[in-house]
Amino acid sequence: MIERIKNILLNPKEEWPKIAAEAATVQSLYVGYIMILAAIGPIATLVVLGALGFGFGAGTAVFAYLQSLIGVAILELIIDVLAPSFGGSRDFVAAMKLVAYSFTAVWVAQIALLIPVLGLLIVLVGLIYGFYLFFLGVPVLKKSTPEKAVPFTIVVVISAIVLMYLLGMIARSLGFGFGMGAGSMGMGPMGVPR
Repeated sequence: MIERIKNILLNPKEEWPKIAAEAATVQSLYVGYIMILAAIGPIATLVVLGALGFGFGAGTAVFAYLQSLIGVAILELIIDVLAPSFGGSRDFVAAMKLVAYSFTAVWVAQIALLIPVLGLLIVLVGLIYGFYLFFLGVPVLKKSTPEKAVPFTIVVVISAIVLMYLLGMIARSLGFGFGMGAGSMGMGPMGVPR
């Protein structure tokens, strides 16, 4: 896993073809990768809120984690449904690989949430880099034509923003949001700052 994280972050153009060639299942991606990395942000949030003496840290962290896992699954479905519109092919596992490995940048950047304020900026940079990773992976995993990779990425970014907003509204209605954000420290479903 460490090697995969390093390669997708530092050498994505070489790593995407390797990822495309690997056999994977929904279960192997969730259990062996997504569930582990998606926990980074909620754990960092729990540590920070605990250090600050907030009693609601555990509930917020658990809800942010669940929100992340649900958000990933919904975004994967959206990508798989949209792929043919951008010259790509439908393949749910390929869509899952695309989301899981693209959001590696965001999940790893969430370690920085241990540093208030600056951490959110680092996560934002991770999010932007994650969408760049997505852009690089679309032609390889979804077989989208290279000229349609940019519009496909833009539509996915908009979809992710709408999804974060909707999941944030649900979080606030359930009492897990505070301030302008939802979930943990104003984060959306993939642990991305609002």
